[in-house]
Amino acid sequence: MKILLVEDSERLQRSLSTGLQRNGFTVDQAFDGEQALAYIATNRYQVIVLDLMLPGIDGLSVLSKLRADGNDCHVLILSANDQTEDRVRGLDLGADDYLVKPFSFDELVSRLRALNRRRSGDKNPLIEVDGVGIDTVAKLVSFGNTVIALTPHEYRLLEFLAHRRGRVYSHDQLIDQLYDASSYVTRNAVEAHISSLRKRLKQAGAPQLINTRRGFGYLIE
Repeated sequence: MKILLVEDSERLQRSLSTGLQRNGFTVDQAFDGEQALAYIATNRYQVIVLDLMLPGIDGLSVLSKLRADGNDCHVLILSANDQTEDRVRGLDLGADDYLVKPFSFDELVSRLRALNRRRSGDKNPLIEVDGVGIDTVAKLVSFGNTVIALTPHEYRLLEFLAHRRGRVYSHDQLIDQLYDASSYVTRNAVEAHISSLRKRLKQAGAPQLINTRRGFGYLIE
């Protein structure tokens, strides 16, 4: 899942970004409302984690513009404001969830995963494709009794395509969805990750899940 983390506290931003990346998320970071809107204009995110008390353009103004522009990305508000009216206002403006500071990091991760499942239509955290099991919580892939060891890049590719079975994604779309904005990733790197993922599946005796549509991209059917 690619998320935008909008938080003006450098300490909290650093802590959350590190923790989310360790849990398999791709994270872009914005420290104020103006920077957040710039990221949103040029990137696609599954979820935006949005603080309300931001310098310059505040979080609710960012949310209002987002919805006015027709952007339906999930938004999870992080705020120290715990009054009922504050929550109601945020949800009425189009937020999908609201988490009050201080909060449990594990709860944040669980809520992000739930929002991602809601978007993909999957209620079960375990995805199964042709006998290959993908545990989206434990980040484990297995075939029968064999656990298939994957690198983080390989795992993210597999989970992303498995969540979106039947849809073709080009090299550029995969780069946009699976890598943060500061990363320099080439089409050759994507092809290399696809190739190594196929080899690991083959070594485990699993079916070749990822198909190539020449001139268009990759998909899991």
